[in-house]
Amino acid sequence: MTVVAVANQKGGVGKTTTTHTLGEALAADGARVLLVDLDPQACLTYATGHDPEALERSLHDVLLGRAQAADVITAAGRCFLLPASIDLAGAEVVLATKVGREHALARGLAPIADRYDIVLIDCPPSLGILTINGLTAADSVVIPLQSETLSHRGVGQLLETVADVRAYTKPDLAVLGAVATMFDSRSRHPREIAADVADRYGIRVLEPAVPRSIRFAEAPAAGHSILDHAPSSTGARAYRELAITVREVLAA
Repeated sequence: MTVVAVANQKGGVGKTTTTHTLGEALAADGARVLLVDLDPQACLTYATGHDPEALERSLHDVLLGRAQAADVITAAGRCFLLPASIDLAGAEVVLATKVGREHALARGLAPIADRYDIVLIDCPPSLGILTINGLTAADSVVIPLQSETLSHRGVGQLLETVADVRAYTKPDLAVLGAVATMFDSRSRHPREIAADVADRYGIRVLEPAVPRSIRFAEAPAAGHSILDHAPSSTGARAYRELAITVREVLAA
């Protein structure tokens, strides 16, 4: 089982969309994919067609040892989902008092390691204990990056956190690369930001960039990814190609 955290503490950069759509694209090619919603806002859970408020159990119960992940996981399109609810916000408070709190997610996933080929973790837009759990459980991290200056600054802050995780909880955590989202190829600025991220931080910018499209906003309301909502769109094609890139980088 390969575990990839999708993380950036800046909100609105496409973490949930990348987790969901990349997972669906990998599953469409035959991989057994588990999506983990680590965000108390539960946007990934909603986007896959589930009502976070109607859940009897969620990742919250797994992190606190009240349930096994296998008993909480549910079907989600081509993938499987370990769903979230607002209760996760409370889990963060409880975990802060526990010994080994950074490893709660890794412990929860360990019993199901042989059931999935790849796990994609949608981290919350923060650098708190939940994101630390996601990074500690992961083998590598993908950083969705909106090609603008403020998002650019967030990459540096996240990489500092990655360095801390390597120092204290996961020495071999790798940075798989950044994904340029909401990309406008007509403007020079997004291209400059993507190039500067690669040069400044020494990380790979995974190809292709994902174009801005209204189809991404429409898909969650239907409970589907863009691959099913608008399969011929430029966004759907970009994520299919991105899935190929991710497989190649993981295999290298």
